[in-house]
Amino acid sequence: METKLNSIDLKNIQIDDAFWNTYINLVDEVILPFQWDLMNDMVEGAEKSHCIQNFKIACGLEKGYHQGMVFQDTDLAKWLEAAAYSLAKKKNPKLEELADYAIDLIVSSQCEDGYINTYYTITGKPRWSNLLEGHELYTAGHMIEAAVAYYKATGKTKFLNAMRRFADCIYKTFGKEDGKIHGYPGHPEVELALVKLYHATGEKKYLELARYFVEERGSLPCYFLGEESVKTGNFIFPEFKYFGLDYTQCHVPIREQKTAEGHAVRAVYLYSAMADLAYEYNDEELLKQCDELWENITEKRMYITGSIGSAAHGERFTADYDLPNNTNYSESCATIGLAMFSNRMFQITKDRKYADVVELALYNTLLAGVALDGRHFFYVNPLETVPEIAAKNPTMRHIKTARQPWFGVACCPPNIARTLASLGNYIYAADKNCIFINLFIANEAKIPLESGIVKLKICSQYPSNGSVKISVSPQSSLRDFSIVVRIPEFSKKFSVKINGNPAECSLEKGYAYMKRKWKENDEIELVLDTSFRFVRCNPKVRGNIGKVCLMKGPWVYCMEEIDNGKYLSSIRIDASKGAKETIDPSLPKGIACAVLQGEKIDYSLVCEKLYSEDKLPYKTGEFKAIPYCLWNNRGEGEMLVWISEKQY
Repeated sequence: METKLNSIDLKNIQIDDAFWNTYINLVDEVILPFQWDLMNDMVEGAEKSHCIQNFKIACGLEKGYHQGMVFQDTDLAKWLEAAAYSLAKKKNPKLEELADYAIDLIVSSQCEDGYINTYYTITGKPRWSNLLEGHELYTAGHMIEAAVAYYKATGKTKFLNAMRRFADCIYKTFGKEDGKIHGYPGHPEVELALVKLYHATGEKKYLELARYFVEERGSLPCYFLGEESVKTGNFIFPEFKYFGLDYTQCHVPIREQKTAEGHAVRAVYLYSAMADLAYEYNDEELLKQCDELWENITEKRMYITGSIGSAAHGERFTADYDLPNNTNYSESCATIGLAMFSNRMFQITKDRKYADVVELALYNTLLAGVALDGRHFFYVNPLETVPEIAAKNPTMRHIKTARQPWFGVACCPPNIARTLASLGNYIYAADKNCIFINLFIANEAKIPLESGIVKLKICSQYPSNGSVKISVSPQSSLRDFSIVVRIPEFSKKFSVKINGNPAECSLEKGYAYMKRKWKENDEIELVLDTSFRFVRCNPKVRGNIGKVCLMKGPWVYCMEEIDNGKYLSSIRIDASKGAKETIDPSLPKGIACAVLQGEKIDYSLVCEKLYSEDKLPYKTGEFKAIPYCLWNNRGEGEMLVWISEKQY
């Protein structure tokens, strides 16, 4: 197996991008302070979090009882991880002070043997007695991830040392040995976190524990079937009585799983850990399995927006090509998990196909999850909405047609925050003498190679414009090294120049490799085709037959009622006439909107009878589409991604 590529320290990447700054600046200026207030129950009108209060009770500062979900601690963990990534990029004494205060609360709640979990500490319920639902290991995983990130960002060891004690507690509790629990998490997460802890500390036992949790999953007889909640039917989450073992990816031994099943977030977190372990143990068979699972997701079970999870009941995968647009779940956390899994696979294989999906997920579903004010969020991401129907149809009760300030189960908002704060991790990757550029986000970076530092500066207005300029300034002592640029699958035409001359480059797995003795201020000019294009769906997805989706680069476009009136589903687009670019002053600068030609039913001429033999009256007109990530920022109304295509 080839050497895995590494991410670049966030402190070495300064993003200054007209499009992405809209969101990244929100993290520091709005999202992190706002979510801190939310976790402290200080936002009027928002659902109560009880998160900080639970820690105060657990460490004896207040009296009371646990409130919220069994995994409520993870809201703070993900917030701390986002804060760590923010602090890695620039100093913020006020934010660091809040983070240190939160860490003090967590450490003060730690039990003598290292255990941390406010739900079990406050309620006194027996630990590790309900691995299927209890989320103890899931919560531990997010705490470990936050601790590693905070240590890397600040150099402070208090949080990391506390999590090492917790991981040691888990290591003493779980394993194949006699006297240990032979179970594993109902919700994967701790596995990938333990790999991160191994890299931060060098303690191989954490890597071995991660491997145990992954390999034990699906072994027979299934551990969960022996737990009291399953035997009695007395579940924390009543819906679990309807779920099979595939819901938690333990229906068959882990190495026999070839299709993505069950809860979408659980699945992609598990697959992320599998990819990590495949590399760490040089396990080609496991890596091949990861690729099979990834292919099943992206070729048969993924929405065009990069979201996953077709069914609301169970937030889960269903069957191949089952991708309904108006009842889908498409949880923001699942998209983030898919990006994590895909990025790991890219770093191991250096294959463009994985990075293409990372880009798709980040530019669409991730950003749709947060409003431009940074104070409202989507948890579920449909591709079609009609507010008055969603409000009254109980099968759509999970659909929100306007973003919410918070949720009782609030895993998505802080997950969005930590992803935006760590965006630099997805832009670059490097090994000893090779720099990969995956995302064309304007930034300046310092990238260490084996023989010295390379400074890069990317200038672009991507994807509104496909022209990308990359300035290269290496240390004079550097030997030849390679700069490798992703050529997205959608860009059928492209050109690469160095200092104005056609570049000598080789293409491999979708990447343009340029190896040379680089000089200061060398400039790469990459031109990609980001023109508007109409994409059609495999006709096995029954609901999308006869429909098109407008895209530009990685952006998926949608229509909104505010631009096109009600009954968006009655519009038929003439794809042969293409799309004309336009700018909407109500949206952020630099956003390319589209004007389309087509026709729409004239409802003023439609009779009121429910059924009629009359032909439908259409009238021609122009229609407007905007990037999907921006929908619902101009008021509530209908929204539609897949648009009927006019047939001839």
